[in-house]
Amino acid sequence: MEIKTLIQTAIDALPNSYVPYSQFHVAAALLCKDGTVYTGNNIENASYTPTVCAERCAFFKAVGDGKREFEAIVICGGLHGVITDYCPPCGVCRQVMREFCNPETFKIILAVDKDHYDVYILKELLPQGFGPLNLA
Repeated sequence: MEIKTLIQTAIDALPNSYVPYSQFHVAAALLCKDGTVYTGNNIENASYTPTVCAERCAFFKAVGDGKREFEAIVICGGLHGVITDYCPPCGVCRQVMREFCNPETFKIILAVDKDHYDVYILKELLPQGFGPLNLA
């Protein structure tokens, strides 16, 4: 799948966020190796701790459907749903990515729009990450 198409999928999902407290919308579009795309949104909760990030939402939907191999994820977000800057994943989301993705090849695409984006590999955003091989 073309990066710009994946970016547009994430941007289109942005209004689906449930953010009555922070008003900071985040959306993700997760590309599986088989070409399937799962979107996710941040979903807040009044007690804050049960809040889930867009990235984990997308991963958990995909994993719940039996997917285990992933190519890339696009992340975008902004206050009141207006994207003005890059929106990197939090540490917990990076760790979830590490559970399911090869840190040497999995791409994390931070996008403002289809023409303004940065591409990283997971290892760049989570150096020395703890993964399944650490428990082998």
